[in-house]
Amino acid sequence: MTLPRARVQDVPVSAPPSLLVRDLLFAYPDGHQALHGVDLRIEPGERVALLGPNGAGKTTLVLHLNGILAPGAGSVEIAGLSVSRKTVQEIRRRVGIVFQDPDDQLFMPTVREDVAFGPANFGVTGDALAARVHEALAAVGMQEQADRSPLHLSGGQRRRVALATVLACDPEILVLDEPSSNLDPVARRELAEVLLGLGRTMLMVTHDLPYALQLCPRSVILDDGIVVADGPTRELLADGELLARHRLELPFGFAL
Repeated sequence: MTLPRARVQDVPVSAPPSLLVRDLLFAYPDGHQALHGVDLRIEPGERVALLGPNGAGKTTLVLHLNGILAPGAGSVEIAGLSVSRKTVQEIRRRVGIVFQDPDDQLFMPTVREDVAFGPANFGVTGDALAARVHEALAAVGMQEQADRSPLHLSGGQRRRVALATVLACDPEILVLDEPSSNLDPVARRELAEVLLGLGRTMLMVTHDLPYALQLCPRSVILDDGIVVADGPTRELLADGELLARHRLELPFGFAL
């Protein structure tokens, strides 16, 4: 494994999209229709923000990406591989989800063991496993904390270790759930610098519109299970009527 991955301009033209969602529909057992024919395509190396109000269907969409939920209709592909029961193990390696709360992801006695857990579960052993751990920790600037307990780290450090646990599995796409939540300004900036330096395909689910602008050139707005806008982040955030219509709001005084 080599970190970081190639950027968009280094990817062969023939490479399949990192994520391809086609006409995805999903209803929960109580009959609530959460997704109404969602289409989404993300190319290798793209960084895309998924925006939308609470209840828009963002989490439901994300849970389809690694096979936790199965579509009522439509399809999901990760780097050309369709998500299905037969492919779910490989899909879960290709889709690295970084949870909003690092404590949902960190459970081993040391940082090193936490980062090793994922690739070891996928069959990586010995020197190859040690290399995965080293490279992932180096990518997030946490090598010196490898033998510490995650419980003794700051919130920002735990967030970066959680990211390293996913990077060690060498995913095709990173899915970040509210990555800036509960971070102080310094930790927020440090995480942004790490993410921008990775050069990986990224889908960032967030209510933090300035963070979306900082990290993602493209944004998709999902509301009531429908993609209602898809375009350059700056252009979408400059459309006050669009934001208001879908219950999104920039911080008071924020200037584009």
